Amino acid sequence: MTTRIIAILFVAFAFAFAGPVALAPPAAGGWSIAAAAENGMTQGEVRRVDAGQGKITIRHGEIRNLQMPPMTMVFKVRDPAMLDGVKKGDRILFRALQENGDLVITEMRPAP
Repeated sequence: MTTRIIAILFVAFAFAFAGPVALAPPAAGGWSIAAAAENGMTQGEVRRVDAGQGKITIRHGEIRNLQMPPMTMVFKVRDPAMLDGVKKGDRILFRALQENGDLVITEMRPAP
């Protein structure tokens, strides 16, 4: 019984004092959702694409660097070519910044 308690305490302390784990992209390419979040990416679902205006509507999770809670909103894209092949319902990972008063997507890729 004592050995079991010691083992449980050891595991509990190991988890309690473990630092954050650095996640790298998988060798096959792409990012895991956790790794993407660690690298400033946000998960979202495409609701609408307006290639002519260079805009995309995304239902997204929290955007930490903008201190923005989850919601659905319209973003501009830095490069309109980023919208090629993107359609409603696609799950994506993206990075957004505020530039000249606009929310702009600077990087976007399919979510794993």
